[in-house]
Amino acid sequence: MIDRLDQDLSALRNAMNIRGYRQELLASNIANADTPHYKARDVDFKGALQAAMGGRGVPTVQPVTLARTQAGHFGGNGEPAHSGAVKHRTEYQGAVDGNTVNMDVERAAFAENALQLEALILFVNKRFEGLQRAIQGQ
Repeated sequence: MIDRLDQDLSALRNAMNIRGYRQELLASNIANADTPHYKARDVDFKGALQAAMGGRGVPTVQPVTLARTQAGHFGGNGEPAHSGAVKHRTEYQGAVDGNTVNMDVERAAFAENALQLEALILFVNKRFEGLQRAIQGQ
């Protein structure tokens, strides 16, 4: 039963993970709007989701592992599996300092991604409410 539930929700879990990672990248772009030579980055959501679901899409990058030479060293977490879908954003207008962040584009992408992430969360909540009603026999 748990396997079927996990399989049913895996697409939503992957989509939420990618949306969350994209939100981090967009926030990083906005935070670095005044950093010289900073290149704006974004995630190809469709390609990353296809790769996460096991389809052919953007190749995923293997997580970076750190060598522990002493027992007291912490292990590294590495990059998320969908970080292979990260691309540099197309430059609309070049800046003198080499920064490619366009604040209008970043704000719009941030707001759109936040809305889509909220919709995914709402969908998961409704899915669990339906399962709860089925279990209770309502």
